[in-house]
Amino acid sequence: MTLREKLMANLKEAMKSRDQLRLDTIRFIQSAIKNREIELRPQAIEEPEVLNVLKKMAKQRRESIEQYQEAGRQDLADKERAELKIVEEYLPQAMSREQLESVVNEVVAALGATELKQMGAVIKEVQARTQGAADNRMISELVKAKLGQ
Repeated sequence: MTLREKLMANLKEAMKSRDQLRLDTIRFIQSAIKNREIELRPQAIEEPEVLNVLKKMAKQRRESIEQYQEAGRQDLADKERAELKIVEEYLPQAMSREQLESVVNEVVAALGATELKQMGAVIKEVQARTQGAADNRMISELVKAKLGQ
């Protein structure tokens, strides 16, 4: 079952159970995917691009939560947190820090990277190997720490 099929099945389920938050969030996800599909025309949208849309939505939710908490709007932060939880259900399971460190070490060894100048190449390869299962901020931190030794 593709991600889009799963979204449609969950949309129907949310309608039947009258779960308004889940229904609204899934509709928003589908809308964002449709907008990206329109941007990519005439080529069709594929699974990796759908995942990119979901990652972008999750990142937006995290940023909104921070801003609402700084502004003292806990009610809005809680709503964003609930939406983030739903969006994250469709993202691949995130790698742990230890798993990511292992991948970074492998890539650094494979590329023979020793200087911070090579950080971009290492990050690009780590992202390719993790296929979206790792947080880009954490990748950057680990690569910088490894090459900055």
